[in-house]
Amino acid sequence: MTNPSKIDIRSLRLEELTARLAEWGEPAFRARQVYEWLWNKGATQLSEMTNLSLALRNRLDEHFEIRNVKVQHSQFSKDGTIKNALTLHDGLVVESVMIPTPTRITACVSSQVGCSLGCTFCATARMKRMRNLNPDEIYDQVVAIQKQAQETLGRPLTNIVFMGMGEPLLNYRNTMEAIEKITSPQGLGLSPRRITVSTAGVAKMIRQMADEKVRFKLALSLHSAIESKRSRLMPRNETNTLADLEAALDYWYQQTRSRVTLEYVVWEGVNDGEEDVRALVRFARKFPSKVNLIEYNSVGEDSLRQAHPSAIAAYTEALEAVGITCSFRRSRGRDIDAACGQLANKGESSVAAK
Repeated sequence: MTNPSKIDIRSLRLEELTARLAEWGEPAFRARQVYEWLWNKGATQLSEMTNLSLALRNRLDEHFEIRNVKVQHSQFSKDGTIKNALTLHDGLVVESVMIPTPTRITACVSSQVGCSLGCTFCATARMKRMRNLNPDEIYDQVVAIQKQAQETLGRPLTNIVFMGMGEPLLNYRNTMEAIEKITSPQGLGLSPRRITVSTAGVAKMIRQMADEKVRFKLALSLHSAIESKRSRLMPRNETNTLADLEAALDYWYQQTRSRVTLEYVVWEGVNDGEEDVRALVRFARKFPSKVNLIEYNSVGEDSLRQAHPSAIAAYTEALEAVGITCSFRRSRGRDIDAACGQLANKGESSVAAK
């Protein structure tokens, strides 16, 4: 747990840190050295900053602390996927996932503790939203998976997806600041084109991202292009309708020239009919897009079931017939609690005991 008498040093901007050290008579380059340790080297203790004098390290330790996220427990799948339960400075738990393939290693990170959107197919929906994650807490998830990738596979992290717990666009400013730290040369230096932010659909914030000319990729968790069905699956649709999202995503493309990815699970008896296929084709043609059909990873207690392969084939054929790129993404980590929210739902106390 944190020391309330100390300041979280990573909450300070470089200018603020420079000013604080200047009060101690330290030159400006000292602040840059500290900043490099925090955001480039991923220091977890102030004592690790060995190019600072012992006196300065001790003084920093008197006033500041690094509230780093700790990997409390990990599950390892036969397919190489690693699911992490991470403990925050206040004892709350979030999840991250390392997903390896022969050509890339992807970090799936969370943006909130819990979620308020209530999507029927997501285990995180069973948890109330407790708080937004700070930029450093998002950054720490990436650093943890970066280390796991090197330790388990000897390969670097290549991609990041904001598809973990929470809705990143409802934690907008902290998500943007985390991405800035991850992509900055003074941070982890990852290309923004290797980052995808997935949203359940917050039209206003999609437009804001477009206005800010962000350089990362955007994915929409869609799952139905029929208004009534999507509202049942994803209650957020009642206030951010398909028409709202269509207009926002078209605006996104006009401003960024970046094609949108539509994420779509096909469930038996839910969205596997001909009308569902036609509706998706109509929606996907409204703006430049590609479609990821995703194999469903059941959360264990729901009634939803993956549709028959013939339904997947019907979607694929219809989309490709009109020139829309369509791929089928196999579920990873099926032998562990890899679906979003599964591990955290088992309870913070049980995770901490392991």
